[in-house]
Amino acid sequence: MNFSQAAGLIYAELSTWIRVAIQFMPKLAVAILVLVIFTFLSRWLSRWMVRGLDRVSNNVSLINLTGALARVLVLALGLFIALGILGLDKTVTSLLAGAGVIALAVGFAFQDLTANFISGTMIALARPIQVGDVVETNGYTGKVLDIKLRSIVIDNGQGQTVEIPSKDVFQKPITNFSRIGQRRIEVAAGVSYLDDLPTAQRVAKAAVLSLPFVLRSHPVDFHYRNFGDANIQFVIWFWINPAATNAQLAQSEAIMAVKRVFDEHQILIVFAAQTFDLKQKLIAKTTTTPEQPT
Repeated sequence: MNFSQAAGLIYAELSTWIRVAIQFMPKLAVAILVLVIFTFLSRWLSRWMVRGLDRVSNNVSLINLTGALARVLVLALGLFIALGILGLDKTVTSLLAGAGVIALAVGFAFQDLTANFISGTMIALARPIQVGDVVETNGYTGKVLDIKLRSIVIDNGQGQTVEIPSKDVFQKPITNFSRIGQRRIEVAAGVSYLDDLPTAQRVAKAAVLSLPFVLRSHPVDFHYRNFGDANIQFVIWFWINPAATNAQLAQSEAIMAVKRVFDEHQILIVFAAQTFDLKQKLIAKTTTTPEQPT
């Protein structure tokens, strides 16, 4: 075969490719147009669903998840239609089979990442916590700032944010201080053995109940719980609304109120067995009869 024959074969092959390409151009243009249309349609449908669900639900995570899924489904539908227009039906079948294999491989390779996304989805659906709730989980306590599919963002109240993987939040216990709208605060201390216990109980309960943030729907409980080495220990329980009042601030205000009212009634608070009870010593000294000179 000489050079002219080889050139003729190459020319014939190129001509066939060009002819097929020209015939294929309308289908390619239509396929590209379909992809562009479905891209805009997916964005519009995603926004429409987010706005519609936002009117009937305040679950931000579930709303965003639904919008993202709708967008992905519409884009996938547009891709399959475009491939069908191009006559690549077998390619669609191969893509679906390959996607299944890839999904299986990715699931094994990124088990933690997959578990976090699944857990984030379950949290969005079950809603054990919401944005704005004060929660305790995985050793962290704070206000929930954001609920993502992969993680939960918490403000720890110390100037930092803590991002906890969704898998850990979903699989471990969660203490939600905001779900019921009420939280019990405890103040513990001890009074001297020489003080009148009913009086201490009465004035302490009145002092705590007078605080503006204490809920009136629950009584203030005061209970003596134990005989200590140098005091009689007690505990005070009262309830607050955690959404309106900081728990640490409420406990601090209650401690100051109890201390103030005890000082007014000359009731001595003894916190430790090593505390030197001046009141007890003074009373013992004044009640002792002086010796008569011989």
